[in-house]
Amino acid sequence: GTTLLTGQVLLRVMYTGKQSLYGEIINSVLLTQQQQTPLQKAVARLVLRLIIAAIILSIILAVSRYAQGFGVVDALFSAAILSVGALPDEFPVVFTFFLGLGVYRLAKNKALVRRAVSIENIGRVTTICSDKTGTITEGKLRLLQIFPDQPLDEDDVIKLAAVASRIQSGDPIDLAIYAKVNDMNLGLPDVKATFPFTEERLRETGVTLEKNGEYLFSTKGSPEKILDISNLSGEKKQYWNQKIVAYASQGYKTIAVASQVTLSFKAGVEPENDYHFLGLLVFSDPVRKEVSNAVQRCLKSGIHVLMITGDHPETARMIAKEIGLGNGNPTVILASEAQENSNKTTDNYYKRVDVIARAIPSEKQYIVKSLQKFGEIVAVTGDGVNDIPALKVADIGIAMGQNGSQSAREAAKIVLLDDNFNSIVNAISEGQQLFKNLKLSFKYLIMIHIPFIFSAAIIPLLGYPLLYRPINIVLIELIIHPTCLLVFQDFPDVKKLDRVETNINVRFFSRLDWLSIVAGGSLTTAVIILGYTMILNDTNNLEHARAFSMGALGIMSAAMTASLSQLRTKISMAIVLFTLLITVFSIQLAPLATLFEVTPLHLFDWISICLIGAVTIVLSRIGTHR
Repeated sequence: GTTLLTGQVLLRVMYTGKQSLYGEIINSVLLTQQQQTPLQKAVARLVLRLIIAAIILSIILAVSRYAQGFGVVDALFSAAILSVGALPDEFPVVFTFFLGLGVYRLAKNKALVRRAVSIENIGRVTTICSDKTGTITEGKLRLLQIFPDQPLDEDDVIKLAAVASRIQSGDPIDLAIYAKVNDMNLGLPDVKATFPFTEERLRETGVTLEKNGEYLFSTKGSPEKILDISNLSGEKKQYWNQKIVAYASQGYKTIAVASQVTLSFKAGVEPENDYHFLGLLVFSDPVRKEVSNAVQRCLKSGIHVLMITGDHPETARMIAKEIGLGNGNPTVILASEAQENSNKTTDNYYKRVDVIARAIPSEKQYIVKSLQKFGEIVAVTGDGVNDIPALKVADIGIAMGQNGSQSAREAAKIVLLDDNFNSIVNAISEGQQLFKNLKLSFKYLIMIHIPFIFSAAIIPLLGYPLLYRPINIVLIELIIHPTCLLVFQDFPDVKKLDRVETNINVRFFSRLDWLSIVAGGSLTTAVIILGYTMILNDTNNLEHARAFSMGALGIMSAAMTASLSQLRTKISMAIVLFTLLITVFSIQLAPLATLFEVTPLHLFDWISICLIGAVTIVLSRIGTHR
């Protein structure tokens, strides 16, 4: 896990594997079990209850048929038919199918999902902890101005800044500096040694050998750090501080440059202070055009956006103001203050903060845990090895695909292919829509299974002949499966997000939903059972009674589908039409009627069924929101 940034090194290995720092990080990732999402738990509970109910009903039916004197074969056959219809095999299939489509949609929108169920979880996010550079901004720095300290000129400052840069690092600042040097046709001296940028030092230093045999240390980095190690007078420091704040408050990124001459150079030893201040570099990094609207979508839905950046607080404040954080008046704190202030309060302190500046990646984990402590569902963006703990502890870890490390991408659940904040918001929207789509599909499945299962169980229990033959089961499943898989696949509204709540418990159906399900399912069950028994008692025509029941179940399915989908899409209209046609043709066409062991219905039968279907449409809409 050790990376050599430049030069050569003699390495003594003290620890290996899990004992090393990198090993501890990776081991913590491997040991972290993938927890089930609330939706997975809700689906698992629902399926388990339906399986138990199906088993109990099948056993009761088998025992009852045998006790009624129908024999062992009839009892087992009855139980087998009921179990085929009652076992909830559609629910896990629908769940997997919907997740797969969600993964596909997000991939088209530049978000690669590494764990499919993350789509559902991201739909419940209440806080986004986002980087600034490359996520909220374009990440393409351009050097706008050079302010040299007298009597130096711009050439001197930019040349020494380039000595303290490495084009192979890929850092946007270094690339912008080298681009400026090339534009100015400035030659660069041979760099003998480099002290790379680290989170602790906040600067990078290059060493060159001058013609007189002296060594020149050139350093660039955080303006506060460079001013702190420079030999400027108090008045001069105040002057440069004012200039730094002035440009930072306009949203520009500022980097200071300093140098020091020494007579000798000892490998690995870098001067810590007494540098000569050279000047200031001012960079621009424009905000992505679509971010402002994306942030507003989050704020309107109740999602808290917390920008965490290593930049100067005034730079961060201006960017936050531009994208609308804090309603144009963002609250900005330093990372060094964040933990201290959070410990002083008993409420969610970070909920009142919009920006945390001068932050290092290792501080993210504490922030994420603090937010989760108060019930927040947190999404975190990260790009480096040091971001792995935060990415893993977050409810949704989001790695940068363009500039992120391999380790960060492995630890994350979602990888942004364009490193764009807008892609995060689109993923949240997709997750919210997935939940709504699943809810409608599952509502349809339960409503259609109630009459299907109870009619298949109650009619034989009453001593009547079996309602459904195997061929009828096939026909019913031919209607149910395409409906639950294809109809309820709406796309999210790109203009808004749903209102989020800080609640880790998913209630799949509200009380109104259950009222709708029970009322619609019970009505259809009553119609099927009453129609079947009345026709059988009056005419003793089993095929006619079965035809009425099959017709009622088919029309009810079409009515439920039309009501729940509101026929928004072509596929929903096609499935409703398919259901109506296959229901009518399988009963009214003589060859098909013979195949399905039914006889054609009379006009009065169809009118009665359609009237009940109209009532079903009304009942299905109770509690349904899009």
